[in-house]
Amino acid sequence: MTQRTLGGLHVAIIMDGNGRWASQRHLPRVAGHRAGVEALRRIVEACPGLNIATLTVYAFSSDNWKRPPAEVSALMKLFHNYLRKECSRCQEKGVRISVVGRRERLPPLLLPEIERAETLTAGGSRLHLRLAVDYSSRDAILAAAERLGAGLSRRSFSNALGPDVDLLIRTGGEQRLSDFLLWECAYAEFLFASKMWPDFQAADLSAAIADFHARDRRFGAIVA
Repeated sequence: MTQRTLGGLHVAIIMDGNGRWASQRHLPRVAGHRAGVEALRRIVEACPGLNIATLTVYAFSSDNWKRPPAEVSALMKLFHNYLRKECSRCQEKGVRISVVGRRERLPPLLLPEIERAETLTAGGSRLHLRLAVDYSSRDAILAAAERLGAGLSRRSFSNALGPDVDLLIRTGGEQRLSDFLLWECAYAEFLFASKMWPDFQAADLSAAIADFHARDRRFGAIVA
């Protein structure tokens, strides 16, 4: 029997394969990232109907700064445009937006858009959309440990980092976590999909959730 997070599932997605999707079509990599934004829109819309209460997506890792400056700049512009365009829609649909990760290295023009989106959507209760930007799980764990100091415990650590993940999906055929939600995924179910992220559909998410519910999650115990 599947145990659920209070209020619904927490699904995390590593949105991988945008660049390869574009290369296969002889398109610039940024075209793949644009298509990836459309895929995210589809998945966000599908989540409430699948009892997904929290969706955390890996939008830009701390290691992604190593990519060519032109691609990094394009990604930051896409993120800026996404927040500006989707904020009103998310507000109307009851979707709360939060951005997790470091902010001091982000472009200054991006910060007001993040604050605006988080403020305007703060009352959303149908879905909590967490966008991981300039995110490293190892850095997040170290930062939480430094903040908590002597008050460190499993409960305080979990509160500082975020809710446990029920299901982690990675598209694009790779099978690794890539420094994403390491603590939160301690008992997560994993699903690695060969499909590139721009091709990921609501039906694929539904199938992943059905697969999740068919699994036996024992959390170390023996179920009679």
